[in-house]
Amino acid sequence: MTASDPNRPIRAALLGAGYIADWHAGAIKATPGVELVAVCDRSEAAAEALAQTYGITAYSDLDAMLAAGVADAVHIVTPPQTHRALAEACLRGGVHVVVEKPVALSGQETREIADIAEETGRIFAAGHNFMGTPGYQRLKNRLESGAIGRVAATEINWHFPLAPLRSGPFGLWLLQEPKNLLLELGPHLFAFAVDLFGDLDVHHVALSKPVAIPGDTDRPQGFRILASARDVSVTINLSLVETMDDRSVTLHGSTARARYDYAHDVLVVDGDNAADIVANPFLRQMGLAGQHLREGMVNGARQLASLNRKSPYGLSFAGLSSAFYAAIRSGRPLDTRFDGASAVKVMTAIDAANALLPKPEKKPKPATRAKPKPTVLIIGGTGFIGRALTRAWVAKGRDVRVLSRGQSGPFDDIADHVELFGASLTDPEQLAAAFDGIEIAYHLGKSMDATWEAALKNDVEVTETIARAANAAGVTRFVYTGTIASYDMSDPEVTITEASDFGDMETRNIYARSKAECEARLLELHRKHDLPLVIARPGIVVGKGGPLQHWGIGRWHGAGAVRIWGNGKHILPFVLNDDVADALILMAEEDAAIGESFNLVGEPMLSARDYFDAIAARLGARIKVRSGHLPVFYASATVKHLLKKHVLRRGGLTNPSLADWQSRAHFSPFDNDRPKRLLGWQPEPRRDAFLTKAVDEADLLGF
Repeated sequence: MTASDPNRPIRAALLGAGYIADWHAGAIKATPGVELVAVCDRSEAAAEALAQTYGITAYSDLDAMLAAGVADAVHIVTPPQTHRALAEACLRGGVHVVVEKPVALSGQETREIADIAEETGRIFAAGHNFMGTPGYQRLKNRLESGAIGRVAATEINWHFPLAPLRSGPFGLWLLQEPKNLLLELGPHLFAFAVDLFGDLDVHHVALSKPVAIPGDTDRPQGFRILASARDVSVTINLSLVETMDDRSVTLHGSTARARYDYAHDVLVVDGDNAADIVANPFLRQMGLAGQHLREGMVNGARQLASLNRKSPYGLSFAGLSSAFYAAIRSGRPLDTRFDGASAVKVMTAIDAANALLPKPEKKPKPATRAKPKPTVLIIGGTGFIGRALTRAWVAKGRDVRVLSRGQSGPFDDIADHVELFGASLTDPEQLAAAFDGIEIAYHLGKSMDATWEAALKNDVEVTETIARAANAAGVTRFVYTGTIASYDMSDPEVTITEASDFGDMETRNIYARSKAECEARLLELHRKHDLPLVIARPGIVVGKGGPLQHWGIGRWHGAGAVRIWGNGKHILPFVLNDDVADALILMAEEDAAIGESFNLVGEPMLSARDYFDAIAARLGARIKVRSGHLPVFYASATVKHLLKKHVLRRGGLTNPSLADWQSRAHFSPFDNDRPKRLLGWQPEPRRDAFLTKAVDEADLLGF
């Protein structure tokens, strides 16, 4: 596609198939004259799943995709440490690039990308998407017209929880070093300052609210950065604890104060008026009220008419995409909000801020330098339950092998007893190596899929492959974690035991259905091939490292409000994470457990409302709790499903039944006698001791 060929659509491809790729895909499809044609990811399964969703071609090798000449532009949405090399490969391969933030790991790397783009005559756009919203353009127009006056100071805020700091996964790139937090989140904030006021000089960085990362050192959860751009004082604030969402830009001008909420695309300008002293306060507040009413009505109507495709976040990507492809089509320079020169300034300023951070502490070292000799394998060992289980086995004197993509994580302090091992779960040879020397294996992993076909491939087939590898290796125990969500928990008159049937799973949500299908396939392997299987179904797991915003309890609307499933007055199947780890060890030690399943639910003691009352009493945080009417949830979901299926033409989607929605409330009580009787399991029975671990010591708020 060139400026001289205006009739052919510009062909776009995605490089990376993770969470953010879906937002880029939506923006591409919403951009006139652009066609999404391909996705490339080293994980063939991930690429094929996304390709199936959008009806495009999947690749697992970038060179092959570039050689095929299928795309004119590529959106690079891979991990940050890969951006520099991939951008060069794409640019030299003859395609234009959008690079997701951070575009590189330094100002120097960013400058190299910009230089290669200039050398090859291709466009390099930085993925500073929040500047693509309509409201931000209105803010710039107000500033440039003089309506705000001469700006003396600006505050740019990111007050938004970052749950992985407290609950993991801790192997993420952004948690590997303290500076990575600023590299990951800083581009949004620094980009606003650079675009509005020019080159940024950083003077001071203050850190606050440190949180301990398991097996590592502390990470700051608060940043306050003082800077200047020409004669404008710039304050950049980041707060990553559980706080109300405030992502905003405030300009203090001689004529007015403008506050732009970029997370919700709301612009409000507050200025003096010439009314008399009596009318002035009334007219000023009515003016603000009118602006809020307008913003609310415009945003609400926009989202309703577009099936939420035009949410502020979606609009931000659409604005980025529109500017990028307009430059390709017209042959004119890219909008300076997203161009390489601005990206270099942004990353150079972040370099300056990171240079002011204190020198990182040395990571904790293990007690010895012995090489682990693992006999326990945990797939999903870096997750919430997996971390507790790994440490519990080490405490019992066993070395553990944890399947992990990275080579650092939450066990650096006990690295003499924990081996991090990289293996593809779909590769029999790599799995055979992972099971070498293993006696006890746990499969705690899960896949999150949008379609049943994807779940069959990414969860069910993978689980079967793992189990066959375990059996071939001669393990003495294979423990699989299903979920109590597979049960129909919609009837409060029915008490659930391990003998309870799952019922018709075809009308259930994909996660519950997939877990149930995994159990069925594993039980077949147990019956036909003597797989030494034990199935665990944890309840609502809480404790240190668990999230505040637990979706097993309700639908969250930020850290301060939740709509619980149902009225929230019935007892929920809470269980402590440490108790789950204890049970999983007992399953490996007790021969009578083979071929059995166990519902790991603690002693009945708390309803959802009891839980939130305890948080208020013990932490001083009163969360707004509202009952959720489950038939309304179901009706709303059904309408959305029909619109996505028939209007947006999305394939492979399912619509869970009303009983499935009611089941989310956990109306049915559980009988937890079996694991106590057969395993000798003793979940915490004391309410106060339970709440100490579930609330007081759980670090739910981050401070």
